[in-house]
Amino acid sequence: MSFSRPAVFAALLPLALAACGGGNDRPSETLAPAQVTTIGVNSYLWRASLETLSFIPMAQVDSAGGVIVTDWYANPSAPTERMKLTVTILDADLRADALRVAASRQLYNGSQWLEAPVQAATVQRLEEIILTRARELRRSTVIG
Repeated sequence: MSFSRPAVFAALLPLALAACGGGNDRPSETLAPAQVTTIGVNSYLWRASLETLSFIPMAQVDSAGGVIVTDWYANPSAPTERMKLTVTILDADLRADALRVAASRQLYNGSQWLEAPVQAATVQRLEEIILTRARELRRSTVIG
């Protein structure tokens, strides 16, 4: 199961309301290691984060430090609201506590952008989407 843009939009909607696997001819039944550090952070979390946020312009992408900062993004259906995300991968292991998502939200009042609160459930849902995708990527990787 993978998450599409509508799923990510659905996760972000509350804001408006308040490495490919390698292998040989014989696939292995063993899961790929949970710790992959060739890029400085867990590659499954990294790829899942980039895929999940692929529709948002990126301001900073640092694979060695494990930080992704998006530019401001306004959903076309809510142009007076915009958001900016920071995803930080904190560990080389594929674990829930190795991922942190922070969000900023602004509303346009007709003349300027003003800070607005972000619902905690929105950030949690985005973390769940990224973690689920990272686990899918790990399962799909065949080691040989």
